[in-house]
Amino acid sequence: MKYTLDKSKLVQDLRAIIGEKYILTAEWSKKPYCKGWRYGEGEAVAVAKPGTLLEIWKILQICVDMDIIVIMQAANTGLTGGSTPYGNDYDRPILIISTMRVSDIHIINGGKQIVGFSGSTLFGLENKLASYGREPHSVIGSSCIGASIVGGVCNNSGGALVKRGPAYTELSLYAQINSQGELVLVNDLGIELGNTPENILTNLQTQNYNKDQVQFPNKLASDNEYQERIRDVDANTPARFNADGRRLHGASGCAGKIAVFAVRLDTYPIPKRNQVFYLGTNSSYVLGKIRRDILSQFENLPTSGEYLHRDCYDAAKKYSKDTFIAIDKMGPSFIPKLFELKRKVDLIAEKFRFLPNNLSDRLMQFLSNFWPNHLPRRMEQYRDQYEHYWVIEMSDEGIDEAKAYFEKFFTKNEGNFFECTKKEAEKALLHRFVAASAQGRYHAINQKKLGAMMSMDIAFPRNEREWFEKLPLEIDSLFEMKLYYGHLFCHVLHQNYILKKGVNVEELKQKLLKTYDDRGAEYPAEHNVGHEYFAKTSLSSFYKKLDPTNGFNPGIGRTSKRKYWR
Repeated sequence: MKYTLDKSKLVQDLRAIIGEKYILTAEWSKKPYCKGWRYGEGEAVAVAKPGTLLEIWKILQICVDMDIIVIMQAANTGLTGGSTPYGNDYDRPILIISTMRVSDIHIINGGKQIVGFSGSTLFGLENKLASYGREPHSVIGSSCIGASIVGGVCNNSGGALVKRGPAYTELSLYAQINSQGELVLVNDLGIELGNTPENILTNLQTQNYNKDQVQFPNKLASDNEYQERIRDVDANTPARFNADGRRLHGASGCAGKIAVFAVRLDTYPIPKRNQVFYLGTNSSYVLGKIRRDILSQFENLPTSGEYLHRDCYDAAKKYSKDTFIAIDKMGPSFIPKLFELKRKVDLIAEKFRFLPNNLSDRLMQFLSNFWPNHLPRRMEQYRDQYEHYWVIEMSDEGIDEAKAYFEKFFTKNEGNFFECTKKEAEKALLHRFVAASAQGRYHAINQKKLGAMMSMDIAFPRNEREWFEKLPLEIDSLFEMKLYYGHLFCHVLHQNYILKKGVNVEELKQKLLKTYDDRGAEYPAEHNVGHEYFAKTSLSSFYKKLDPTNGFNPGIGRTSKRKYWR
């Protein structure tokens, strides 16, 4: 039986809730929400942009009544298309609910915890916590382009912080559709807010609760076992990965199979001192030895440890230069606006066929060539001397411990290190994080002569010693470009490839995945399955339990898109 939708009634009902301005129905206005940051694209009947938690609830009620698929979307900075439609083979129409207007953050327990609403961002949280002398639970590469708090939790995003592990909480407020097809609100936030959905959502929105109503149940608001887990360098399983059953709970790892209104998370004290060390070597074994020594022998764990290969260093220097300069000169708060402008420029270019594809990328790349070298002299010297670079940040007592270790270690082992100045540290870390955009830029401006892009997100076992990829010639010869970077302490590596023209991307991907399987790796490590990876049975079972009617984000992890999972 073919589904028929009364679109005019839908739009009328939505307008009655949030106003005409916040309902998008034109194809050009919907496109930034219907297309993934790097992967995936599909159709939606409309995009709704509610301004309150209660408005989200009312929209969900309409969708359930009219049998409309709901895709909850925050910043849409994910890399696997997990909060966008994928293809046009759904059995029901799709409504995208963009939550970015619902961006409140509540500080509770003197700043030791926060409640982040569905559209709140990591950057906003960092700013809000600064006056309390606290830091967020997570810092991820996409935080500088507006990544949301809830998106990180829903995707079990890992980030770069060694001591804190992936974003995780057992305290959340969400809506789900039960097996009878009824919309229900689940308050696992640990805050007494009332008995009806309307009361709960309104009281939370207006912060109409006092400290006596904030409970402290025996539930986690962070991955408090991660420090112990990452120190076990002889374990034959990864430290963290998206499908880890230990860290699938409610909103955590849900991948949009429920509608998350808010999450409650721990925060952390800001260290008194920080020091970044920049390491260079020509031996991947050297970095592996340092990793094992620090994790197993140091009293103080590092704050972060970001790896970069020379090829990636060079690509980022040339093709991520404009992003680096924009963040360095104007701050992270400007970047969401910049990327919104970029999307609009590309939409305009699509309308006028005489303009080249990827106009914004071509223009930004052209302009960046006029800017002088933006990288510090000592980093450039290491680039010429060494193949591998590791940016390690230590805090407080860990600074002296690390310095003494490096001074002794490099008297007997190949390579060297230097202590970064504050400016060098900022630029070293920024260079690492903008590296993620280099692949896309290079491909955008050379698209006609290149094959497909392929981005792998791999978690290697903690005991893996051959962590740096060495591919057989018959596979290696098929790549135009290989870029390696990642969170080396966690053994989470991002391996980005551009294929030679004419190479079959699916065949090559399966060959690569087979090499990871042989090494006991898990994938994806922190970007979640989206529409790019197959969800393993344990993960798809979790999705089915959360969403028995398959009304939220169907098809995620390449599962069924049909109602009741048929």
